[in-house]
Amino acid sequence: MNTSSSPRVRRGFVDVDEGQVHFRYAGQGRGRPVVLIHASPGSSLGLEPLVASLASDRYVVAPDTMGNGDSHGSMPEIPDIDFFAQRALEAIDALGIDKFDLYGTHTGASVAAEIAIRNPERVNSLIMDGVGLYSDEMQAELLENYAPAMKPDLHGSHINWAWHFVRDTYMFWPWYRTDAAHRRQLGLPSADVLHGKVVDVLKAIETYHHSYRAAFRFDKRKRFAEISVPTLAVCAASDMLMKWHDEFAALIPNSTKAVIPAVTTDPDEAAAIFRNFLDREL
Repeated sequence: MNTSSSPRVRRGFVDVDEGQVHFRYAGQGRGRPVVLIHASPGSSLGLEPLVASLASDRYVVAPDTMGNGDSHGSMPEIPDIDFFAQRALEAIDALGIDKFDLYGTHTGASVAAEIAIRNPERVNSLIMDGVGLYSDEMQAELLENYAPAMKPDLHGSHINWAWHFVRDTYMFWPWYRTDAAHRRQLGLPSADVLHGKVVDVLKAIETYHHSYRAAFRFDKRKRFAEISVPTLAVCAASDMLMKWHDEFAALIPNSTKAVIPAVTTDPDEAAAIFRNFLDREL
């Protein structure tokens, strides 16, 4: 991406029920606003390149989901996907956005799906990027091991844990199965990218796990069948969730399916695919 000509990505906060949501935004443009919902763990920082790419002709907003990044507020003991969808929608409302297009990746795809299901009159088009459809056994294993509850301690062990947690998600799937059979071929990003994501996890060290667990519990097979808005079901070939791409796309009525380059490494190419889909709904 040619950053010298890309729209500047800015940051802000809006008040929501019993908290604040942090968001990144860029652009103005002729088309409907586009709202981007990030994956867990981390924040909208991971979507900043895509924000800039899409903002060449649209207004783009990417909130941090509640309990992640710099979004903070009260949370139930076991929040579900609807909780995260509602907080995101409150942020969208606070920004004065009425009708919009919506993108979500991984955990963010489940959040985006719930927003679209509950608000089809406002979501014109939906893009869902990378969804896992787990067996009951796999779901139980992920809930037990993938996102442990963490607290800071006086030895700083949580800092070391966060670094290895983030790093190992690039190396293994699931990250805690560090044998050859579960090795990913993705390779590590730069130290700067790892550092940024680790800092995001550390900011939310006591709440980061809630959105993960909500996504693992979310009944995707049931809820996706209730999506009524035009939907583009995508996944990157390098995504560890690619093996579920066909199945998750088939769950969504009248969806379009596509394999895309990763939005983190090829944001302009991914944005071009998204723009072609969204513009036909203008």
